[in-house]
Amino acid sequence: MERLKGKLIVSCQALEDEPLHGSVHMRQMAVAAIQGGAAGIRANSPADIRAIKASVNVPVIGIYKKVYRDSDVYLTVTMEDVEEIVAAGADIIAFDATNRLRPSGQSARDFIMQVKARYPEMLLMADISTLEEGIEAASCGVDIVSTTFAGYTPYTAHIQAFSFELLEGLLQQAGKPIIAEGKIDKPEMAAACIARGAFAVVVGSAITRPQLITQSYARQIDAVSAR
Repeated sequence: MERLKGKLIVSCQALEDEPLHGSVHMRQMAVAAIQGGAAGIRANSPADIRAIKASVNVPVIGIYKKVYRDSDVYLTVTMEDVEEIVAAGADIIAFDATNRLRPSGQSARDFIMQVKARYPEMLLMADISTLEEGIEAASCGVDIVSTTFAGYTPYTAHIQAFSFELLEGLLQQAGKPIIAEGKIDKPEMAAACIARGAFAVVVGSAITRPQLITQSYARQIDAVSAR
């Protein structure tokens, strides 16, 4: 935790339909992020976690994304997911801690208690979308609360930019280290999160998805060219 305090964590992820999908690419992306000054990495899937852990000497936050037909929850959903993340060497387990039910009908609270009972020494990071979810996760004994899903759940879809209001509410009421994550696309915004009291900042797409970075430039140029 001390190695991450006040620092940047880079999320190195590429889904199956993205050009950089694959552990080889994500490992090199992580190496580049560390060279640039990142203090930690967030990685998806046991394969990527293993590859990254073998290449960099920084804390790795592990997640495992899978799509389920009977639930909107897709990020570290089952105990099997957790077991694979731990076996891959992740230092922190991150998971969906929103109020949506898992495919088995399990609540976030019950899932947290199950993980804590099985892995009492592991650090747990709750990815939430609302203040209430963050407070609930904190009351379950997680080690970190993150704003990851704000704007990405059906009931927070109105949030179009990073919510400093949510960050400040969590800082005041959750009683846990708060990581700022989601919709942080400028260095100044990341720095502002730290200045307001965030424990650390996670940045993903703005650094590690070149197709989206290119798209932002192309759209601005096309808008001017079309005038």
